[in-house]
Amino acid sequence: MIDLENYKTQGEPDQRERGYIWRTAIGLQKVDGLTTSDYLIETANKNINGDITLEEARKLVEDYYVAKPLTADNKTRTDEADIVSARVSQILAEKTFSFSPAEYIAIHRRLFEGIYKFAGKIRDYNISKNEWVLDGETVYYASAGSIQDTLDYDFAQEKKFSYKGLSTAGTAENIAKFTSGIWQIHAFGEGNTRTTAIFIIKYLRTFGFDVTNDIFAENAWYFRNALVRANYNDLKLGIHATQEYLDRFFANLLLGGNNVLKNRDLRVNLIANDTVNDTQNDTVKISASQQKTLMAIKKAPHATAQEISKQINISEITVKRAFRALKAAGLIERVGSDKTGHWILK
Repeated sequence: MIDLENYKTQGEPDQRERGYIWRTAIGLQKVDGLTTSDYLIETANKNINGDITLEEARKLVEDYYVAKPLTADNKTRTDEADIVSARVSQILAEKTFSFSPAEYIAIHRRLFEGIYKFAGKIRDYNISKNEWVLDGETVYYASAGSIQDTLDYDFAQEKKFSYKGLSTAGTAENIAKFTSGIWQIHAFGEGNTRTTAIFIIKYLRTFGFDVTNDIFAENAWYFRNALVRANYNDLKLGIHATQEYLDRFFANLLLGGNNVLKNRDLRVNLIANDTVNDTQNDTVKISASQQKTLMAIKKAPHATAQEISKQINISEITVKRAFRALKAAGLIERVGSDKTGHWILK
């Protein structure tokens, strides 16, 4: 007979931990400009109060969107935010973890199965993404053909790195470096930042860090922007990749630091002095053309790029670039198709 007395079946986390888990899960959706619904908040509170389990909460949310799917006209990815939040909560509640690329890939699959057709699959195509913090420019991600090898290398390097005798500050700095490296690979077509954040939270637990605070929940967008800045160079403009912002984030997370985490501090190529509120109760600066585009959208949300171009007397290409930058900043959201949809101000 196999002696199983020393093994314990994992139970439901306590109320305090459930609250932290849900705050983190919901906050992380902000990295992609997503907002959860009132139904998700109601379901989360039922779990936090002990009325239902995490598994029951996840099933309720997923069944809700099977019974009440969003139409193409009103879909704003609220379903994705709700379903992924419930899945994040369940994964963070688990104490199991394996430091490996396979675990990293499995987390992506568990988060996005049924949402993205490529869930848990390494991308086989090259990608780029316009970033608000880079004024519409993009980070160069790993080429599709080298992703698995690069992931394996980064994990192998981290695995053999010795933390023995290293201060907590030194530990935080090296983990920030590892985090930046695997994020830059951008192994998946979508959902890379959320996958990376969850993997790192679980990895930090193996070091004995409780990570039970609201740093991730309240600064998710800053976390993503800091990753962008850690991997972007434009030497012609004197811009160098810097880990300083990511180090500030991890210092607050692991050392109880009190660094001010403001998204506007990370922005490059600021042009004008026009400001708008961001999702972190901060201010972000936008260019003059972006400001004009934003005002035009406010007046005529159904107008096309060509129509807005004529209204504000700037080129259609500049308007489309402004669309991308404003969307990346979380200031506008497209509802419906490119042809028949419209913009909403967030």
